[in-house]
Amino acid sequence: MLKQFKSKQFLMFLLVGGFAAAVNFGSRFLYNYWVSFSAAVVLSYITGMTTAFLLSKLFVFKESTQRTHHSILYFILVNIAAILQTLLTTLFLAYYALPKLGITHFTKELSHAVGVIVPVFTSYLGHKRWSFR
Repeated sequence: MLKQFKSKQFLMFLLVGGFAAAVNFGSRFLYNYWVSFSAAVVLSYITGMTTAFLLSKLFVFKESTQRTHHSILYFILVNIAAILQTLLTTLFLAYYALPKLGITHFTKELSHAVGVIVPVFTSYLGHKRWSFR
């Protein structure tokens, strides 16, 4: 299993995921002007997820023979699990763990950054096995 995480494909997944994560993270600030923090986290995740799907299909899982509509369905299912990981991690850190540790500056930003990183490995395996097989 560790061999999968040492491949060129995983490296490309990390690069695409890193870019999509930056889109996710950055768009949260924009969404936060119009909606609550929780809603902004979810909306920014969807923006990042759309970016990740398009770039993954083009650059990471090029050999996939799965029909696009099946890929989209599985991509969404894998990302539902990931968004739950992201949201729970972000909210736990922002509203409980970091304040409990006395961290009061940039708690939402730090929490969201960690929340975006958490599902990287589970998402790669899910997309490799289901979304783009």
